[in-house]
Amino acid sequence: MIDVVALGELLIDFATISVDGDGYPTMAAHPGGAPANFLAALTKFGATTALLGKVGTDTFGKLLTGTLQKAGIETRGLIAAENVFTTLAFVTFDESGDREFAFSRKPGADTCISFEELDLSLIDEAKVFHFGTLSLTDEPARSATYQAVAYAKSKGKLITYDPNLRKPLWNDMDECKRQLIWGLGQADVVKISDEEVEFLFGLGVEEGAQYILDTFGVKLVFVTCGADGCFFQNAIASGKVPSLKDIRVIDTTGAGDIFGGAALSRILGCMDGGKRPETLTAEELTEIVRFACTAAGLSTTRPGGISSVPDCAEVLARMG
Repeated sequence: MIDVVALGELLIDFATISVDGDGYPTMAAHPGGAPANFLAALTKFGATTALLGKVGTDTFGKLLTGTLQKAGIETRGLIAAENVFTTLAFVTFDESGDREFAFSRKPGADTCISFEELDLSLIDEAKVFHFGTLSLTDEPARSATYQAVAYAKSKGKLITYDPNLRKPLWNDMDECKRQLIWGLGQADVVKISDEEVEFLFGLGVEEGAQYILDTFGVKLVFVTCGADGCFFQNAIASGKVPSLKDIRVIDTTGAGDIFGGAALSRILGCMDGGKRPETLTAEELTEIVRFACTAAGLSTTRPGGISSVPDCAEVLARMG
């Protein structure tokens, strides 16, 4: 039995580590992609996971496959394509550690996956199906995602979703909004940022959370607010948890994904005890979000996405 299967991108993040006198960066390569970061956190915190995706047969595709296997993520749903390169992302940082993105993805392997290539047995085995929106930017990955979500819902799986807005990947912002909003209409549990709430609806954090619950039938929403922590809400509870303090942030890559994976790892534990996302109490959700905020905060003190996930013992020790 697999706890969580995710569909989406697996890529290399090239992060700037220094800049020479002419402004050219020296960059370090890190394994990443939002669904992969998300699954790496889940796996580190005790869940069994699998990825549905596509990489090239190039060196980076082989490295990424090995990284997932080393992390304990099932890779039988990962396809290696000979006719397209593994997707690359280039990340630069401002003084606060926040990121700007550029992508080598016209096309990238992740955009070229079709529904017919998906190993549906992984969805059959899973308790939870997770997706984001980078798989919605281009065909055939968009149609594959639509069909995979429909298949997972037909099998009664819990659906989790992270909009993961990356504006450089969209040619049309109206189409971008339509796709992100489509995802909200499919999900039971949503992790969304305050910036994404503003982009989609022009609303603040609490108003946006309520709107998402009321409009889309979402059972539980987490609105992450960067250094200001996270607001949570379901049908019976709401609250806000501060971010981890007194840390030296060097790289925020993957922090939101790691938050999502950490939170879902704790939700799975509650589900094993008979709870559902919509029935979690304020006390239960506060502890879930404390764990997730701590994990995400610790991840920002080290470079990369997959490689930055802290150990569970480290998270619990920091929580006190």
